[in-house]
Amino acid sequence: MMSQSTELTPLAASPDRMLGFRTFWHYFSVNRGAVIGLFVFILLVLAAVLAPVLAPYAPDVQDKTAFLRPPAWQAGGSAQYLLGTDAVGRDMLSRLLYGARFSLLIGAVVVTLSLFGGITLGLLAGYFRGWVDVAIMRVMDLILAFPSLLLALVLVTILGPGLFNAMLAISLVLQPHFARLVRAAVMAEKSREYVVAAKVAGAGHLRLMLRTILPNCLAPLIVQGTLSFSNAILEAAALGFLGLGAQPPTPEWGTMLASAREFILRAWWVVTFPGLAILITVLAINLVGDGLRDALDPKLRRS
Repeated sequence: MMSQSTELTPLAASPDRMLGFRTFWHYFSVNRGAVIGLFVFILLVLAAVLAPVLAPYAPDVQDKTAFLRPPAWQAGGSAQYLLGTDAVGRDMLSRLLYGARFSLLIGAVVVTLSLFGGITLGLLAGYFRGWVDVAIMRVMDLILAFPSLLLALVLVTILGPGLFNAMLAISLVLQPHFARLVRAAVMAEKSREYVVAAKVAGAGHLRLMLRTILPNCLAPLIVQGTLSFSNAILEAAALGFLGLGAQPPTPEWGTMLASAREFILRAWWVVTFPGLAILITVLAINLVGDGLRDALDPKLRRS
């Protein structure tokens, strides 16, 4: 009998997981904008992964006979360069495809670092309270007192320009949002019966924080992580535009905008296409975040 019970447990749990996914997808798919955003984001990920296959040229290859060549549909354009070329003869389409890699990498790295630091600090502050809570949250409040881009500029100036330093600075700037969110969730969950029962059963502080409380705080973290992903891309593009993020000839969209701003009046495509890439990416991610909020928060679920 014992062995039969053990064998049936995974089978009994599987329908519950499928039902949970179907419920999540139902509320997510009600938001048409979120579905469109998810579709666009998947296309962006595929474009980034398949950039070496899709791009007609390497991103740093120059054609000295095709400086500022317009897009193929404009007079003077050529099918050889569908979206035209930049000031040194590099193919815009290739650089945009490879730029998707950098932008998505920036978002992933920044959110991972911010999540790790924010979860650690938020768990400590919300679980232990007292002076630990006061010390951590006052530092978080101090960071939030400065405009995020200004603080990122100061940090990158101290650390030195570069893509890695820009990602590190942005992750530090976004970290307080995760810390405050986790702290509030831990304070709400700490007094629940299941946490008290685990404590009575002899669970230690680390197990209570990581295995008992944290899994029940993941829903708001997923939404915040999605929105922070788009913020990270925007701020990295801003730092690149100011010359403090990715450095030329890296095909990062903000850096591409910075190197093309002097040609804005006579070569619109070198500015428009990177700007549109940033706009579409950020909009798609924000739409997905909106759908996740609807699906994961029972209070916001659409009928």
